[in-house]
Amino acid sequence: MNDPSFADAHRRLMEEIEAEARETAHWTGRVRYAERVMMAMASVPRHEFVADWQWPVAYANCPLAIGHGQTISQPYIVALMTDLLDLDAGSRVLEIGTGCGYQAAVLASVAGRVYSVEVIPELADTARRRLAHLGYDNVQVRVGDGYTGWSEQAPFDGIIVTAAPPEIPGALADQLVIGGRLVIPVGTSGQTQFLYRCVREPDGTLTNEQKLPVAFVPMVPGLRPS
Repeated sequence: MNDPSFADAHRRLMEEIEAEARETAHWTGRVRYAERVMMAMASVPRHEFVADWQWPVAYANCPLAIGHGQTISQPYIVALMTDLLDLDAGSRVLEIGTGCGYQAAVLASVAGRVYSVEVIPELADTARRRLAHLGYDNVQVRVGDGYTGWSEQAPFDGIIVTAAPPEIPGALADQLVIGGRLVIPVGTSGQTQFLYRCVREPDGTLTNEQKLPVAFVPMVPGLRPS
């Protein structure tokens, strides 16, 4: 966090994330998040990923609109989902749903390489430029259908999905390494969705753990990769 004008708001946000982690531990099984994850949350400037008129609430612990019917996720959820991936500095991660690039920036601060797929070209282009400008040079963004993943770069140590499909896409499960983790919200819009942490077993199946009730925008099929 380099801008002193946002320092107090960012510090309060970090305190809120730590408190909410404790409050939801009975769901998630995690009382606190890894130091690498919390350092990433503390270092990524969230105000750089929203419109300047949203800067007064950039560090509020809530989702914000980014246009095209999409949102930047609640910071607590970003921290939780990143922590559930159990990444290290050498991990290769696939993100489905680049949006404004905020989650990708957090992942880039924790993992070795991030591949991100966005269905809306305008969001992908803006996120790509923003991430490059901010120095996140270990992120690659492309336009494509998140349901199909990014097979050319597979397998991945972790896959994170930031929109909710009605069920877990088989193509994503297939692109995990053995022991790889998939963190994904599942459910239909208007009904209760749940966040799952899935682990790929040696026989290729997934072990699924339900973690938390959530509310995400729907995941929809889109364009072929470009």
